[in-house]
Amino acid sequence: MSVEDKTSAPAKSTVTSAAAKSGGGWLSQIAQLAGVVAVVFLAKGAIAEPFYVPSGSMEPTLLIGDALLASKFPYGYGSASLPMQINLPGTGRVFEEAPKRGDVVVFRWPGDRSQAWVKRVVGLPGDRIQMRQGQLFINDRAAELKPDGVGEAEDDNGHSERAYRFIETLPNGVSHLIFKERDNGRLDNTPEVTVPAGQLFVMGDNRDNSADSRIPVREGGVGLLPMDNLVGRADAVVGSWDLGMRSQPVWTWLSGFRGSRFFTAVH
Repeated sequence: MSVEDKTSAPAKSTVTSAAAKSGGGWLSQIAQLAGVVAVVFLAKGAIAEPFYVPSGSMEPTLLIGDALLASKFPYGYGSASLPMQINLPGTGRVFEEAPKRGDVVVFRWPGDRSQAWVKRVVGLPGDRIQMRQGQLFINDRAAELKPDGVGEAEDDNGHSERAYRFIETLPNGVSHLIFKERDNGRLDNTPEVTVPAGQLFVMGDNRDNSADSRIPVREGGVGLLPMDNLVGRADAVVGSWDLGMRSQPVWTWLSGFRGSRFFTAVH
């Protein structure tokens, strides 16, 4: 009996000790993994987050198939900055900074905050915004338009349409490219709107194919964008692939990568 006690006790002790070491190892690995996840989560939440462009509303600045990197810190942080598509009530922002006219911003669409959209800021609080015969006016001052040839505007179905390209210069001196596909479009003449405090007027660079602040949310547009919906500033295109290649044989897909757009700044 005593022999059984002596032989069983050390065996039990040895197993317990091994389990403790194994458990400690697993706990250490779990802690390390949790640390990595936390760092990635914080980086996406506080520094930058990648987004994908599925529509042509920002052509020619952004193309369908571009992968964007949006910086979080320029405008401060709010519930929209979280790196998860969850719906939370607007709670204000910390370290808040207003965008500048001409910034390209990623934001949560007011009609469904789980959706991230991208547009260009053209109106700040207090600004009076109006479209007159296809030209943008800010506080009764026209944004300068300079013809820049002709391009191809791609729609969401992969079809292309000839579009006139212009260099638009905002009153603060920021210049960028826009597309105009037609004259006298339905959004070429709009009532003057005064941007309220805490909101922005945003537009797509593809002026005839953009659901933006010229269209109310109930009609599928953005309306006046609350600053609380800002996610970040679109600073760079980190990659790009022509989605039209999906209809081609798989072995040709590599040719769809737009190498010239990789790691380029967004203007």
